[in-house]
Amino acid sequence: MRASIATGPRAFSSDVLPIVSTRFDRWALRRIQLSVEAARLRFVLWDGFELRPKSGPPVATITFKNRRALLSWVWDPDLNLGEAYMFGAVEIHGDLTAMLEEVYRTLTSTVRPWWRWQHANNVRAARENVHHHYDLGNDFYRLWLDRELIYTCAYFPTDACTLEDAQMAKMDRVCRKLRLTPGERVVEAGCGWGTLALFMAARYGVTVRAFNISGEQIRYARAQAKHAGLADRVEFVEDDYRNVQGEHDVFVSVGMLEHVGTSDYPALSHVMHRSLGDHGRGLLHFIGRNRPTPLNPWIRRRIFPGAYPPTLREVFQGVLEPHEFSVLDVENLRLHYARTLQHWRQRFEDASDQVIEMFDEPFVRAWRLYLAGSQVAFSTGCMQLFQVVFARGSTNRIPRTRSA
Repeated sequence: MRASIATGPRAFSSDVLPIVSTRFDRWALRRIQLSVEAARLRFVLWDGFELRPKSGPPVATITFKNRRALLSWVWDPDLNLGEAYMFGAVEIHGDLTAMLEEVYRTLTSTVRPWWRWQHANNVRAARENVHHHYDLGNDFYRLWLDRELIYTCAYFPTDACTLEDAQMAKMDRVCRKLRLTPGERVVEAGCGWGTLALFMAARYGVTVRAFNISGEQIRYARAQAKHAGLADRVEFVEDDYRNVQGEHDVFVSVGMLEHVGTSDYPALSHVMHRSLGDHGRGLLHFIGRNRPTPLNPWIRRRIFPGAYPPTLREVFQGVLEPHEFSVLDVENLRLHYARTLQHWRQRFEDASDQVIEMFDEPFVRAWRLYLAGSQVAFSTGCMQLFQVVFARGSTNRIPRTRSA
């Protein structure tokens, strides 16, 4: 069994408190209900005391097994709902996504305290963060991603499109937005298992240098390049994006910007500036927000340490404006990401017994909550998925229309 993300002492127990709830416990439960007053949720304590929603029949029931789980939610729901659910101290009966939709739609906007905001991701921190998530093992990701191991938002041109076809459509859409032509030099920052780099080389005739600091992903990508006969046209470099060198025609980053952090945007901007020639252009594909808000603290603790979904303004000001890159096109694919996550969730559930054997039950519960919560974040508009196409401000080698 691999090391679980739930290593270390358990903050929560799944044991049921063997006493009758007190007036204080019931007051705490009412506090929780009032925080999501419009949500159609039923709240239950360990002894059966319950509070039913006033807004209609409940879509789900949330049961607290003990006082620690109850009070932790009152103290810090953003962090402790995930912790308590992960370790079985809170049970959710009913549709998990429906429950999360109720919570997301009814929570009022709150200002997060300063310690919830992201700190800088230096090279060491970036490596540790990547290892925490992406080096969980290729065998794990094979269980529920598409056959090409693409772990970013797909593009569904039709409702009948499969996940595999939607991921191919996404890569082709990226290449067409970039107007790739044979012989061009592309640099990719954060390449995952290498599928996009191989796709660009095979379908569009370009050469690619793809950077990634996940050793497991790079080894897999190199093997795939050799198997496809593309090792002479695609170079997979196990290194940080900050060390990109050489001049290129195109810069592309799909799913990496969320892991950079706003304090390191000047470094990314400088890399793009020194990497692109006089007629250079690029594409940034990233999870974002409509207003500056830190990532959920539980997600940052258990799933994506160091991550931050930026606003368009933060990206424009921090990455594109310093070197006068022109924004050519912006597209929001959040509903496509919600559909992608729906596919991933179903495949993850189908493989949950195998995942338990690889890790443990808290790991499965954590990833179940993460995938469901992510789907709901995109379907309710709490999260966005932006694709931004840009180019050197002085070049006229840009399309006049979207159909060009």
